[in-house]
Amino acid sequence: MSILSDENRYKILKLLEQNPEMSQRQVAAALDISLGKTNYCLKALIEKGLIKAGNFRRNPSKGPYVYLLTPKGIDEKTKVTFRFLQRKKEEFNLLQKELEELRAEVALINKQNLLDSE
Repeated sequence: MSILSDENRYKILKLLEQNPEMSQRQVAAALDISLGKTNYCLKALIEKGLIKAGNFRRNPSKGPYVYLLTPKGIDEKTKVTFRFLQRKKEEFNLLQKELEELRAEVALINKQNLLDSE
């Protein structure tokens, strides 16, 4: 699986859209991923033109960065959100099917146990 998978891209873009002032450490903690992975993902998103990082303090060597989604980033977030939703719906449908099969298996076992106890 790619480090910058659709799921990671979706989560990072969503998080930064809601909290553009988050530090890389805060992003890593919120997404439960390593700081190195976070740094890699943010750099990749910047290189792709999906986010831009800006230091808006007077002293450029100090102060937090702000990560802003670019228009291209907003468009990509929409696309990745749709793909993420589709994948989660497919997973949900497969899980529902598996649950139905398990319920049927349990019902069959219970029925067999009742017949055996008679």
